[in-house]
Amino acid sequence: MMPNMDPKQMKSIMEKMGIKSTDVEAMRVVIECPDRRIVVSEPQVTRIEAQGAVTFSVAGNISEEAPESAKEEKAEITEDDVKLVMEQSGVHDAERAKSALEESNGDIASAIMRLKEGS
Repeated sequence: MMPNMDPKQMKSIMEKMGIKSTDVEAMRVVIECPDRRIVVSEPQVTRIEAQGAVTFSVAGNISEEAPESAKEEKAEITEDDVKLVMEQSGVHDAERAKSALEESNGDIASAIMRLKEGS
């Protein structure tokens, strides 16, 4: 912002230029990245609309966390699951069936499809 300018004056000037600025009441902002989550606590969020585009300005206390997928527990894979995947996919190797189940986080249908596509 410009020094010695009243925030109300600044908002008025921005509105005259076609820029709308509104505060967003937020408790927390989370940015999901492939390898981490950026968390902004006690955020000060401003929504800015200009020339048909909407942007957000975020400030606050920043921390990082592991992504949700890393926090998820691995699904329990039973012997019955492995047998079912082997029968339905036509694969006769229990290790391949178990590996497909692990890659699918225990999702039987996904494991079967994975093996059928790979055959």
